[in-house]
Amino acid sequence: MKTLRPLLASLLLAFGALGAMTAQAQTGPTAAEAARYQGLHAAAHAGDAARVAALAKSGADLNARDGNGRTPLHVATFAKQRAAVQALAQAGARLDLLENDRYDGVTIASVANDEETLRLLLSLGASAKQVTSRYDGTALIAAAHLGHAGVVQQLIAAGAPLDHVNNLHWTAAIEAVVLGDGGPRHQATLKALIDAGASLKLADREGRTPLQLARSRGYAEMVKMLERAGGR
Repeated sequence: MKTLRPLLASLLLAFGALGAMTAQAQTGPTAAEAARYQGLHAAAHAGDAARVAALAKSGADLNARDGNGRTPLHVATFAKQRAAVQALAQAGARLDLLENDRYDGVTIASVANDEETLRLLLSLGASAKQVTSRYDGTALIAAAHLGHAGVVQQLIAAGAPLDHVNNLHWTAAIEAVVLGDGGPRHQATLKALIDAGASLKLADREGRTPLQLARSRGYAEMVKMLERAGGR
């Protein structure tokens, strides 16, 4: 048993590091980058919807990329400039494009826990179903990992795939446990997934289900929730 404790500790540290890495993988424009922006990127970052509309009318490339592959829509979403997001969408900007880290606007807003911008993007026709990020995940998985319960509820309502398995072999339900802290936010996230009918049978690469993972971490409230829902 004593020999297992260092291994368990190292695994928990690895999971924590992975969680931090996933959250940090999304990189918005730095102040220096934003200062160099011109045209639509500058207007998007500043939230200047009138300028966005004028540039679009003059033929500016609505889907132009900066050095990190960000379109004006990505920039406006990172900056929470909703008027610019709406102006870009109305002008015909694509809502599904991925930047260099493979994030779309929906995932950017989801990771930022920006429910208002997410609501706008979804109302404009953006999809909650895209495969995004270096982990071949979804916005739902990213939000579940971070315990953004309100975002998770929005994405579920928008038809996000409940049981998508990323390249770590984790679903949203698994990530809510594995990368969560077992506290109220992640409990609410897991409840939303359970209520929506997410599979509790899908397991990680080692064959561990969400219930088994919750038990191994001592997340008593999650264990109760999963047991009541028929988890094994």
